[in-house]
Amino acid sequence: MASQESAVPAPSVTPTPGDAQNNQNRKRGAGQGNRSFKKQKQKPKRERNMSEGSTEEVLLADIEALQKSLEDASPEGAAEAPALPEAGSEIDVKVLQLSSTGDGLAVLEPSTRIYVVPFVAPGDVARVKVYRHLDDGYSVADFLSITTPSPLRDDSRIKCGYFSQCSGCQFQMLSYDEQLRHKRTIVEKAYRNFSQLPPELVPSVADTIGSPLQYGYRTKLTPHFDGPPGHHPSRKKALQKPFEGVPDIGFMRKGKRKVIDIEDCPIGTPAVRKGLTRERARMQTEFGNYSRGATILLRESTDRRAKGDAPDPVPADVEVVEGEDHVDVKTCVTDNNATTTEYIGSQVFTNPAGSFFQNNNSILPRFTDYIRSHILPPASAAGEEIKYLIDAYSGSGLFTISLASNFTSSIGIDIADKSITYARTNASLNGLDTEKCTFLSADANALFASVKFPAQQTVVVLDPPRKGCDGNFLRQLLKFGARRVVYVSCNVHTQARDVGVLVRGEEGPGGARYEIESLVGFDFFPQTGHVEGVAVLNRVEAEKSA
Repeated sequence: MASQESAVPAPSVTPTPGDAQNNQNRKRGAGQGNRSFKKQKQKPKRERNMSEGSTEEVLLADIEALQKSLEDASPEGAAEAPALPEAGSEIDVKVLQLSSTGDGLAVLEPSTRIYVVPFVAPGDVARVKVYRHLDDGYSVADFLSITTPSPLRDDSRIKCGYFSQCSGCQFQMLSYDEQLRHKRTIVEKAYRNFSQLPPELVPSVADTIGSPLQYGYRTKLTPHFDGPPGHHPSRKKALQKPFEGVPDIGFMRKGKRKVIDIEDCPIGTPAVRKGLTRERARMQTEFGNYSRGATILLRESTDRRAKGDAPDPVPADVEVVEGEDHVDVKTCVTDNNATTTEYIGSQVFTNPAGSFFQNNNSILPRFTDYIRSHILPPASAAGEEIKYLIDAYSGSGLFTISLASNFTSSIGIDIADKSITYARTNASLNGLDTEKCTFLSADANALFASVKFPAQQTVVVLDPPRKGCDGNFLRQLLKFGARRVVYVSCNVHTQARDVGVLVRGEEGPGGARYEIESLVGFDFFPQTGHVEGVAVLNRVEAEKSA
C-alpha cells in the first residue's frame, strides 16, 4: 500500500493519500467501487476472461447477462428506446436483481437500459439521480430514496445511521438468509462467467456458510481522513499547511472520493469500536500535527488469561469476554508494527498488526474445520494415502498450522520473509516441531523447487491475493501435479478463472489436469457483497483422462 509521511507522525497512524479507503481491503474486504467505471468496448461473453478481478469486469459480466435476457424477452419490433434522461435528473427505476458487486441493476420502464444503483433490493422501485451514461450500454445513478419497497426490504434491520451514505455495507436492509442466498449466486455466476468451463464440469454450488456474527465481527477497521483544504500530495512538506480543525474521520462516501465523518461502525468488534472512540478523541487535540491525510489502524488483539484474571476495574477501551475455562482481554492496537494475537479455538496466532489476517474471527472455527474435513479425499477414494501438505501463500501459517495434525509433514511457503518468521513463531506457540511443520521463503517463480514430496501423496492448499494466481504459478502447480488442491479465495471471480486453468490442464501426454469436487462460499463479511470461496479439486488420473 502506498504511504506518505505526515508532518508530525503519531505512532498510532499510518499516513496515506486521502483516497486510501480504496486500498482499505487490499487483499480482503468488501471491494467497494465508485463511479470510476472505465469506458471500454464491450466484448462478447465468449471472449471475456477475468484479469485482475476488478469491480468493472464483474459488473460488466452481470450487465451483459441481464441485457441479453431482456432482449430475448422483448417482442420483435419493439418500439425504439426513449431518449436517455439528462445527467442530474431524478427518475424512478425498478430494481430487477443484485449484481455480484452488491449494486442493484434496474430499468426505467419501458426502456430496457440498465441503471446501476447502490443500496437497493430486487423488487424495489427507487428514486435515483442519474450520474453518467456509459458506452457499454448502461448508466450509473445515485440512490436517493425508496418509492415502493420490495418485499425483501425491511429498513428496521438497518443498524447504522450512515447506511446508504457510507460505501462499506450494501445489504443491511436484507434478511441474513437472503444475503446468504445472494452470495451463493455470486459464486455460481463467477464460474459461469469466468471459468471458461462447460456447465457439466462445474458442480452445484453448496449453500453459503454463514457467519455466527452478522454485526460486531470485524477485528480490523481502517478509518481515515483526507488532507486539509488545498492539500496537494505532490507538494513538499514545507509547503503543507496543518489542519485548522478536526477533520472528518471515517470511510468513503459512496460514489465520491470524499470521507464521511463516522463516529461508530457496528460491524466492528466491541474492542475495535472502543478503539475508534479513543482515536477520535485523540485527534481532537492532535489534529494540528497533520498536514496530510492519514489512515488509522484499528486491530483487535486478544490476551487470554486464566479464569478470574480479568483487569479490575476494566479500562474504558478494553473488552473482556468470559470463556468456559479462560477469560479473553481484548484491546485495540493502532501501531502497524506491533504484534497482535488471535485465537481460533485453542490455537494461537500472532501477526504484525498492519499485516493481513482474516478479519472475522467468529467464522474462523467453522472455516478451518471445513478445510480440515475436506483437505483429504473421502475414505472411499482410490489411490495412495495422502501424507503431505504444501501451503502456498502461507502467510503467518493459518492453514499449515491448523491442518498439520492431518499429515506426516507440512510445508508453508511464502515470498515474504516477515510472514515466514511469524509462521515459525506460531508453529512453536502451538507445539509443532520442524519435522511436522516447516516454513520456507521462496520466490513465486520457484515455489516448488524445494519441495521433495511425492505428488501422488500431496495436497496443496492455496490462498492467494485478490488478483489470484499468475500463469507461472499455475504452470508450476500443473507440472508438480499434486493429487488434490484446495483453493481458498477472497475473490471468487479470479478463483473461477484459475480453477478453469487447472481443470483444462496441461496439453500433451501425461499433462496434469483436475476436476472440481465441490464449491462453497463463506460469508466473512455480512452486510456486504463480499464472499469467500473454497474450491476442492482432484487430479484426474492418467488412465481416466486417456
